[in-house]
Amino acid sequence: MCSEQRKNQIIKKYKSPFIFYFLSITIPWWLWFTSAYLSHQTPYTQMLEWATGLCSFAGLLAPIVIALFFILPDKELRKDFLGRFFNFKSIKQEYILIAFFLMLLSILAAQAISLFFGYSANQFELRGSFSFTSALFPVWFLLIAAPMLEELAWHSYGTDSLVSRFNLFNASLIFAVYWAFWHFPLSFINGYYHSNLIESGWLYSLNFVVSMVPFVLIMNWLYYKTNRNILLAIVFHITAGFFNEIFATHPISKVIQTGLLLIVSIYLLVKDKNLFFKRM
Repeated sequence: MCSEQRKNQIIKKYKSPFIFYFLSITIPWWLWFTSAYLSHQTPYTQMLEWATGLCSFAGLLAPIVIALFFILPDKELRKDFLGRFFNFKSIKQEYILIAFFLMLLSILAAQAISLFFGYSANQFELRGSFSFTSALFPVWFLLIAAPMLEELAWHSYGTDSLVSRFNLFNASLIFAVYWAFWHFPLSFINGYYHSNLIESGWLYSLNFVVSMVPFVLIMNWLYYKTNRNILLAIVFHITAGFFNEIFATHPISKVIQTGLLLIVSIYLLVKDKNLFFKRM
């Protein structure tokens, strides 16, 4: 059996997308709405801060726990899961470079384009502080931990379970919509990134939702081009948050970045149409 056939056979074993995604949204939502309620209590004591942070982190942790619940009892799925962390031998170097640097190049290009519309070159300076708070945990820790925990869930079980039912293009669009809803309760937690985004205006909130589409398309393209390597999906997600946070980027530059990523994703759809539109 060739490697492509083996991949298709194993993907068929990821056969419970509905229950996985149902649990992966209901449990975090319950925990995050609890966090939101606690974060607005007055006075906001240290105990409340701890409770807010722990509930928020538990919600972030829930999808990977659910994924492992499906993976660990099955010997084939366990072997497949563990084998997708260090399968770098067959991966072309260009995909590794894309995982590490595409998001950096896209935000720098977006900031450069914004200069033509009168926005400041100060955007290229390092911010020196973070644009949001995160209750109990340091922001730098969440910029690493959140993408890591999310991708350990989405690209250990979630994405393959959708691809077992749909082609990659439809699976990516379904997940992009789901992911936007998944983040929804975070916009109610006082001081969190998504809460600050709502306060900054409807355009930037809408951009966050729209940006999910090209981001998911590119990340899933990278995931399947690298033989379903989970570590590179984690790296790509971490760089997206990190590089968008370290510069003094004007919010309009993030809108421009979404446009640039849409162009990249359309190029990939045309270039690799069989990957996106043919059922595995």
